[in-house]
Amino acid sequence: MQTAAMEGSGQTAFTEGESYQDHFDPRAYLNSFYSCPQGHSDENSLEYELRQLSKTFEAGKYKGQRLIEIGSGPSIHGLISACEHFEEIIMSDFADCNRQEIEGWLRSDADCFDWDHIIQFVCEVEGNRRTTGEKKVRLKQTVKQVLKCDVRLENPFEPLAVGPADCLLSCLCLEAACRDLETYQRVLGNLKMLLKPGAVLVMVGVLSETFYMVGGKRFSCLPLRESFIQETLKNLGFSVEEFNVMPLRSINMVSDFNGIFHVIARNSL
Repeated sequence: MQTAAMEGSGQTAFTEGESYQDHFDPRAYLNSFYSCPQGHSDENSLEYELRQLSKTFEAGKYKGQRLIEIGSGPSIHGLISACEHFEEIIMSDFADCNRQEIEGWLRSDADCFDWDHIIQFVCEVEGNRRTTGEKKVRLKQTVKQVLKCDVRLENPFEPLAVGPADCLLSCLCLEAACRDLETYQRVLGNLKMLLKPGAVLVMVGVLSETFYMVGGKRFSCLPLRESFIQETLKNLGFSVEEFNVMPLRSINMVSDFNGIFHVIARNSL
C-alpha cells in the first residue's frame, strides 16, 4: 500500500489500498525480491521463508479440502509446498495488477514471471519428490480462484461468501495492509471467521519494519513485535503451535525490518 515518505520526519505515511491499485508495480516487486531463492541481496530472507513453509506443510499434518491465501500479492511462492496437501486453493489480493500477474502465470502467458528457480529450490528442499515441472502442474491445478480481497472489510471477499477453510495462509500482507495495531487486531479477528473450528492459520511476516521500497516508491509497514502478535492470537482464541523468529537486519535501502517471523496457530474456539 503505497505512498510517499513524510518529508523530514523519517516516517512513512500510511499507504492506502487504493494507492496500491494505482502505483504498485508487481513486476518490479518480483524482480527485486524473487529473482533468486535468497531474495533481495539487502535482505536475504526469502530462503528462510521458503524453508519454514516447506517444513510446515511437508509432513502432511496441515491438510484438507480448502486453503485460502490472504494477500497473495503477485507471488505464488507461499503455496509451492502447501499445494501438495489441499484439494483447492483460493488466492486473493486487493490490487488488480497483482491478481493479473498471478492469472498470467496460471495461464502460462509468454511474458509471465519465471518462477522455475524458486520452485526448483523448494523441490530440492523437499527431496526432489517432484520435478519442477510436476510441481508447477500441481500448483496450477490446485489454484481454483484468484479473488479480490480487502482485509479492511468484515467480510474480506464481500459480496462473495468464501469459506470455511482448513487453512488460512498469509505472507507479508497484514503489516502492509493495517494502519495501526487496533486495525491489525480487528483484521485478524475477521479472518478467523474464514476458518473452520480446529483449522490453522499460517503467517509469515516481518518485525519492526516501517517501510519497504518497490520500483523507487516507498510503501508503509506497521511495525510489529512478537509479544503483540502472540497476545493478539491468544485473545482471539488461537492456540499458537509454533512461533519462530529469525533475526535479520535489512541494510535500510529497501526495507528496515529486524526479523522475520513464522507462526502456526490453531483456531481453538
